[in-house]
Amino acid sequence: MDRMRCPRCKSERIQRDYDDAVFFLRMFGLQKLLCNNCGLVFKGFDPLAKQQREPSQKSKQGRNRRRGPRYYAHLPSAISLIEGEVQPGKVSYSQPSRGHCETISKFGMRLSLVGTRFSEVDLSRKGRLLFVRVDLPEGPIEAVAKIVTSERVGEEGKKRWLLGANIHQISDEDRERLTEYLEKRRRGEPLIVSE
Repeated sequence: MDRMRCPRCKSERIQRDYDDAVFFLRMFGLQKLLCNNCGLVFKGFDPLAKQQREPSQKSKQGRNRRRGPRYYAHLPSAISLIEGEVQPGKVSYSQPSRGHCETISKFGMRLSLVGTRFSEVDLSRKGRLLFVRVDLPEGPIEAVAKIVTSERVGEEGKKRWLLGANIHQISDEDRERLTEYLEKRRRGEPLIVSE
C-alpha cells in the first residue's frame, strides 16, 4: 500500500493537522492533514486515523549547522567601538581595547577582552558594530564585526567580556589572508602565534 503523500510537494512527511476536520467529514474517514515539508494543510482519506499528531516542540538538531568550521585560537586583538553609521571616510572609532580572538572562522569570531574602556551598555547591545584588528601569524587583518552574543564571565575583580561577532565588512586582501590562515589550520600545519 502506498504511503500518503502531500499533493503539493509529494513528501511523505505527513501528520494529522492540529485543527480537526468537522465531525461530519471524520465520520467518513476524512481528516485534515499537514505536510511537515511544505506546511500545506489538506484533507485526506484516513479512516483508521493512522496519521498522528507530532509534538510541536522540535528536538535539538544533532548536526552542526555552522556555515564554516571554527578554529580555537589565542590571537592578540584590538577592539574599538564604531560610532555612527559605517560609511567610507565618515566613521569614528573609540580608543582600542586589547583582547584576544579565541575562535575564528570565515564568517565570525569570538573575542575576549576586559573592556574597561567600554560601558556594559555598549558591549551588551546586539548588532553593535566593532572595528577589530586580529594579529594572525601571516600579518594583521582588520574587519568591521557585528556583536551577536555578549557575556560577562569570571570572578569579581577578574571579569571579562566574551563577544560573539559576525564579520560585517572586510577588505579582499584581509579576507584572503584570513582564508590562508584557516586553510593552514584545516590542514593541521603547526602555527607559531606570538603574543
